[in-house]
Amino acid sequence: MVIRRVLAPRIDFGALRRELGLPEGFPAAAQREADEAAAAPLPAAADRTDIPFVTVDPATSRDLDQAMHLSRRPGGGFRVRYAIADVATHVRPGGSLEEETWRRGQTVYLPDGNVPLHPHTLSEGAASLLPDADRAAVLWTIDLDADGDTVAVVLERARVRSRAKLDYVGVQLDADAGRLPEPIALLPEIGALLTARGLRRGAINLPLPEQDVEPDGDGWRLVLRGPGPMEDHNAQISLLTGMAAADIMLAGRIGLLRTMPPPKPEAVARLRLAAAPLGVDWPADRSVGEVLAGLDASRPRAAAFIDQAAELMRGAAYTAFDGELPEQPEHGGVAAAYAHVTAPLRRLADRYATEVCLALHEGREVPDWARAALPKLPEVMATTDRTASAATRGAIELAEAVLLEHRVGETFSAAVLDVDGPPNGNSKPGREPGGTVALDEPPVRARCTGHLPLGERVQVRLTTADPTQRKVLFERA
Repeated sequence: MVIRRVLAPRIDFGALRRELGLPEGFPAAAQREADEAAAAPLPAAADRTDIPFVTVDPATSRDLDQAMHLSRRPGGGFRVRYAIADVATHVRPGGSLEEETWRRGQTVYLPDGNVPLHPHTLSEGAASLLPDADRAAVLWTIDLDADGDTVAVVLERARVRSRAKLDYVGVQLDADAGRLPEPIALLPEIGALLTARGLRRGAINLPLPEQDVEPDGDGWRLVLRGPGPMEDHNAQISLLTGMAAADIMLAGRIGLLRTMPPPKPEAVARLRLAAAPLGVDWPADRSVGEVLAGLDASRPRAAAFIDQAAELMRGAAYTAFDGELPEQPEHGGVAAAYAHVTAPLRRLADRYATEVCLALHEGREVPDWARAALPKLPEVMATTDRTASAATRGAIELAEAVLLEHRVGETFSAAVLDVDGPPNGNSKPGREPGGTVALDEPPVRARCTGHLPLGERVQVRLTTADPTQRKVLFERA
């Protein structure tokens, strides 16, 4: 659901690309391997082309990792079929292409074009689950009971064929009109069941809208959007699969998990103290996740509370293990063990974790090339996570600065999302007090100096908007 859009003039993101050292193209040997793999026949695999899969992604996406088909099981419950692009069939272990993907780690998205993990001949071509073409996939078949509990998991290499490339906006409109396509007609029901199960486990989701920069003719749009219900339901299918993958790897005592420590009790206690001053009702018998799920992020005080809750979500990492189980295998936000396996076109780790799951499920040895990769992946993914985050934030900061460059001195209405120091607004000694504010129009989030009341609306004056430094600064008016 798009909340606000503001047009920005022409912007050059080249300096940001150079600053982050993002590669401009693939080495000739890696590109050649990708082209040869794209032209090669699909390997032998189970034929599942009779299943009418569909993909659900942003409208402009062509690197389609996942396709799904949902159905009811005879006697009750549901069957989730989730086909994931089988990237390992296209990337030769020890080859130039594999080496280059390790250098990149993941796809980096910028408004003027992505920096892909794999060449476009694969990532937006032969390996992508585009409609009306046979594709190699790793097919997860997950059976759920009527309450959404997993009762069986089957994993296999398969040949699949997507019937349609759907997008979030269109799917949400179809859901609202009661006309969802048959393959995903059950998504609202299954998604709601899985969400409820997650909240009962203690899962935490931060429902803050995200900023994005999108092309608009000769210029750009700065967009603030929150996920619609169907996007949330879709994410639950990926979480379900990631938890199934984690269970397989933990049972086999080898794998790669996405971990995060559970929220510390003292941090939860501090958040609970902030609830009443911000007008957030937090009954004693409700979890953090349940409280957050009931908030309207468009309200300044609720948005401030959600921003404070982000402090609970710290320490995410990749944890590799082989033989000895991790001391802390769970992801605090999911409230369960969880692994990344559903985005191998865009994320390096998923290819290797998936290969481990396939081997364990089939009762065979994990391939040496996958086993050897596991201990090296956490550092590579952490490094490239930082690069990807810097690219996303840098693009937004640049767009904000360009958008506001000629409005220095103007006054805007803003909501106070965060303040320095404790919630009473006290700053550290010697530091000018301030915090973070979110403007209504344009949808900008930036630092503001002055004494700021958390969760309240204030007037702020723009003092700096420098595209060269990608810096925007306000002061309380």
